Amino acid sequence: MTHSATTGAARGSLLLPVLLTVQFLVSLDVSVVNIALPDVGRDLGFAPESLTWVVNAYALAFGGLLMLGGRLADLMGRRRTLVAGFVVFGAASLAGGLAQSPAQLVAARAVQGAGAAALAPVALALITVHYTEGRARARALGLWGASGALGGAVGVMAGGLLTDWAGWRSVMLINVPVVLAALAVTGSGVPADRRAASSGPRPDVVGALLVTAGTSALVLGLVRTESHGWGSVSTLSTLAAAVVLLVVFCAVEIRGERRARQPLLRLGLLAHRPVLAANVFALLMSAGQFAAFYFTSLYLQEVMAYEPTRAGVAFLPFCVGVVVGTVVATRTVGRVGARVLLVTGGLLGAAGFAWFALAVGAGGTFVGSVLGPSLVASVGIGLCFVPLGTSATSGVAPGETGMASGLLNSSRQLGGSIGLAVLVAVAASATGPGRAGLADGYGAAFAVAAALLAAAAVAAGLLHGGAGRAEDAHARPRQRSSPSGV
Repeated sequence: MTHSATTGAARGSLLLPVLLTVQFLVSLDVSVVNIALPDVGRDLGFAPESLTWVVNAYALAFGGLLMLGGRLADLMGRRRTLVAGFVVFGAASLAGGLAQSPAQLVAARAVQGAGAAALAPVALALITVHYTEGRARARALGLWGASGALGGAVGVMAGGLLTDWAGWRSVMLINVPVVLAALAVTGSGVPADRRAASSGPRPDVVGALLVTAGTSALVLGLVRTESHGWGSVSTLSTLAAAVVLLVVFCAVEIRGERRARQPLLRLGLLAHRPVLAANVFALLMSAGQFAAFYFTSLYLQEVMAYEPTRAGVAFLPFCVGVVVGTVVATRTVGRVGARVLLVTGGLLGAAGFAWFALAVGAGGTFVGSVLGPSLVASVGIGLCFVPLGTSATSGVAPGETGMASGLLNSSRQLGGSIGLAVLVAVAASATGPGRAGLADGYGAAFAVAAALLAAAAVAAGLLHGGAGRAEDAHARPRQRSSPSGV
């Protein structure tokens, strides 16, 4: 075997593990702090109403900058963007673990989100480019989706174990050795960029700033409804500013596209019905799913009086269900199509969260209030990741895979941020005195999460436009086969 063949085989064997590590890591850090929040609040002196910003700062920067990260991968090179993202993410994790005040921790979480925004779109883009359509890509997308979902669920488990054994700071510092290990294999595992960074057009920084400012204002307005009310001048002015900023963003992108520049988001991408359906579905599903993680962890600790480690282990059934759902989707997407799986998964997820809404209570038990709903919801969510990946990149040109990947990840993360803000307000409005009152508030939040998943299923059924197999047959020309032969 020649040296080049050996190198190619080694790269092929490492490519997918690197990409799965990326997806696992960025998803884990959305949820890993959830169980640690009470300890974080006590140690650093957070006000109760500002504690959610430990979660929101990451999610907002992540969601707001994902489209820029995806476009940077297209224009400046995927491996360069990946390495830069790892460096920023690792440095911010170290800073967060050493934070001495609420402001320092929130700032570190925001920078972490920026690093993650460079990482996440590269993973999906590289899968789209290096794995052929059909079983190879479906398997890679299934593992990609499972890594993201497991990262979120394992993040809750790891957060509990680390908080109990090593303190809340360890949930930030644990990222540092993982990032160093990933950097060590990226050079040999990820194909080199083919052109110099200076040869491409300038990225759309103005668009990135506008969409980040607009989404930040949107979530800020929603979060502040808990203390200011929905009809207050502060809330309405903040939401109005968000709308203006997002409208200006759309105008800037349309103008850039007409002048043959490189927009952050080519809005014509959403003319593909599978792409539109995938992003609407991801927005709605994440709005319910991310908030459900948050309220499940609170219910276990605040109502059922679980210690952090025990609360973390209680998420294990969710991990199992996601794996089951992803395996089923990987094996059936070629036969039944993306739309059927999205609708089925959305409805199962809705059923699981509705079960949560009915089962949580002051006298709840793990078997009666957590186990069954977790399994139903997680199998449904696991069914969705393969069809989301295939639909979001259906008909997309190779030079825009990063853009499409950034758009899908943006929809997921912005949905999570907005959903958390809205459901926190819903829970607060329905909460009464004592543990029973807390359970009432959490139940109301789960009911809204169920409605969001049901709406996602309806959107997929109406918008997708096909079973999912036809799109693959008529999409772009086939890319080269995976170097690993997966």
